[in-house]
Amino acid sequence: MSTADKAAIASIVNTARSAFNTGVNSSQEQRRTHLLALRRLVTENENALHEALHATLHKNQFEADFSELNVLISEINAALRSLSKWMKTSRVRTGMPAMGAQLQPEPLGTVLIMAPWNYPVQLLLNPLIGVLAAGNTAVLKPAPETAQVAALLGELIPRYFPDGAVTIATGPVEVATGLLTHRFDFIVFTGSGKTGKIILEAAAKHLTPVLLELGGKSPTWVDAQADLEDVAQRIAWAKFLNASQTCVAPDYVMTPAANVVPLKDAMEKAIRQSFGDDPQTAKNFGRIVSEKRFDRLVELLGSAPLEYEVSCDKSDRYIQPTVVVLDEWNQVLGEGSNQPLMSEEIFGPVLPIVPVETPERAIEIINAWDKPLALYTFGASRETQRLFEQKTSSGAVAHNAALIQAGLGALPFGGVGASGMGRYHGKFSFDTFSHHKPVVKVSPRINPLKVMDANSPKWLTDAITKFQRRG
Repeated sequence: MSTADKAAIASIVNTARSAFNTGVNSSQEQRRTHLLALRRLVTENENALHEALHATLHKNQFEADFSELNVLISEINAALRSLSKWMKTSRVRTGMPAMGAQLQPEPLGTVLIMAPWNYPVQLLLNPLIGVLAAGNTAVLKPAPETAQVAALLGELIPRYFPDGAVTIATGPVEVATGLLTHRFDFIVFTGSGKTGKIILEAAAKHLTPVLLELGGKSPTWVDAQADLEDVAQRIAWAKFLNASQTCVAPDYVMTPAANVVPLKDAMEKAIRQSFGDDPQTAKNFGRIVSEKRFDRLVELLGSAPLEYEVSCDKSDRYIQPTVVVLDEWNQVLGEGSNQPLMSEEIFGPVLPIVPVETPERAIEIINAWDKPLALYTFGASRETQRLFEQKTSSGAVAHNAALIQAGLGALPFGGVGASGMGRYHGKFSFDTFSHHKPVVKVSPRINPLKVMDANSPKWLTDAITKFQRRG
């Protein structure tokens, strides 16, 4: 990286930090002003954002609105409605006479937000809502793979945030590396586990807290009693939205052997119903973000036991939505699997179906690998649903639906273990990007040192001990 690049990055970071130090986003009025500016950025530039998302991922207008822009507007509106309540100091009972305590939410400082390429607008600006609501300033780093989106936001951010409350650094991976040499008060990263480890290592040098959203192989259980036609439609929508480039998309399906072929047939029927006989001509089927990602998926397909030739067009970055049946011996997950489709997150329009006879065996398979970001069941009894809830660990669980939990602002979004750490959305965002500072007040009429003294009369020390232990 050249000296000029380093200087430019330093200037971007210093602008946001200086803005925080001068208090440009400290008061409730200032926070509202910046949230309204962010909403205007989205609503006043919808057409340009639609065009950039279509050029990059072939997202049609409805999909762009549904999965990106509408989510942002809803979150901003919710933050504006609740901001005054979120910012209030809350009283805490101490259990001690003449001693009061409060929790005062205060901003952390300057936050770095590093976004992925699969939802390049929503996953860059959604964390920003909580960052601004909590009184922080921010530096944004869009993904280099979505160059059109990054370029557009690179123009819009300075226009809507001229006071430096939000700055943006666009460019290749080296720009992200340069940003990580600077000290931030918090880092948000959404992406792969491999890159997440790099982020965590860089953050550790400055003891910077992080929020990592890392994805993983989200499993799906389809019960023996499930209505396969209905289930196939639900899974197909969740799996193939955005050409399956979604961190909480179903990654593989487990179902009893008797269900495998009927479910595969139902899935292929659902695909035709959603995208027609030739999905490449469908307006609602996306494209792989880059040739590099395309090549990786084609290589994965080459290892799969395919029953027909899958249509792949590199010039169009198109891969046909595909359902693959794997044999019993391919059930083991992880790096030791002899089936590449089961050794890493697929992140593309390929869905393996694996014969697994019982929910208990499915749970064993899930627990043998990293904790996923999401887990789904379809057609299961309440007893079986509880079994998955209680015997597995994941970022979230959804029954008879997939994906929708990530879009509900009332729920926290986050992973656990290898699928991430931290959470955001709604009030959870405000809390994540705030320090809730305890403030203790003791009455001037009471001297704690005279009460908490080993030389005090025994009756008094006994009374204090009894008072403390009662909880």
